[in-house]
Amino acid sequence: MRVVNEESLEQIQFKIAFLERANADLSDAVYRQQQDILALGVRLQEVAGRLESALAEDRPASGEERPPHY
Repeated sequence: MRVVNEESLEQIQFKIAFLERANADLSDAVYRQQQDILALGVRLQEVAGRLESALAEDRPASGEERPPHY
């Protein structure tokens, strides 16, 4: 059986601390990306609604078509 000396234990603790920090950083990045995705979804819905409204206003009602010379 291998005996863990003080230096090995310190290296293991350092690596664990590094991995915990990296994990927290990645978790924060994923959270921020999710918030950005949700905000972009809201904006996309707004733009889609505005486009749909603009297209509906631009379409002449049935029977009120413009003559070809317009």
